[in-house]
Amino acid sequence: METNIDEIAPDVYRISTFVPDYQIEFNQFLVRDEQPFLMHTGFRKMFDVTREAVIKIIDPARLRWIGFSHFEPDECGALNEWLRVAPQAQAACSVVCNIVMLNDYADRPARPLNDNEVLDLGKHRLRFLATPHVPHSWDAGLFFDETERTLLCSDLFFHPRSDQALIEGDIVGRARESILAGMNSPLAKDMPYTPYTDTTLQRLAELAPNTLALMHGSSYRGDGRTALEDLAGVIRETHGREGTKGGGS
Repeated sequence: METNIDEIAPDVYRISTFVPDYQIEFNQFLVRDEQPFLMHTGFRKMFDVTREAVIKIIDPARLRWIGFSHFEPDECGALNEWLRVAPQAQAACSVVCNIVMLNDYADRPARPLNDNEVLDLGKHRLRFLATPHVPHSWDAGLFFDETERTLLCSDLFFHPRSDQALIEGDIVGRARESILAGMNSPLAKDMPYTPYTDTTLQRLAELAPNTLALMHGSSYRGDGRTALEDLAGVIRETHGREGTKGGGS
């Protein structure tokens, strides 16, 4: 597996690994600060390659927070491996995720976060946003770096592989192309369309992020508000007509 490291915003590092078995790129994001924060762990089997990348940025033992958007293997499969190498680290997740999954799964108690609760990392302030079923799963939530206006947006804007770590071009077109290409696959309805989908995406748009840190594909720098509003239109067009079917990542 090939892993690349790129600083996409000040002290925000994209750790990107292409996994041939899936033909998909999986991205973790490390925020280097007094209390370092890792967004997504990747699969358990990816732990060694992710750890080698983190070593190039910080001592992994310093890791303080491990965030993820929802409970699935590519988001948090290697959580316990990270807890073993970072003695002070805690998972930070939604209250629902903690009650339903992490109370049993995690080897160390997690930090459940309420909607709008802030993690102060030192220089960076990460606001947690409860976003049930966006991108999917009822425990979903995203993190917004208020200091640099970076939205760690998980599976939103999914496209399977990047040609650049950070683009300033059409991120919505890439997402729309990937949605349409997958409409006949078992994962076509990877994002359920609920009565709250539009309002949740509008809430994210109102944050006016400068950078969108995607879990799959290139990250984006530019007018995040418009990109999120346009993505909401694409999701409404492609998912809205058939109601609330949904699935995993």
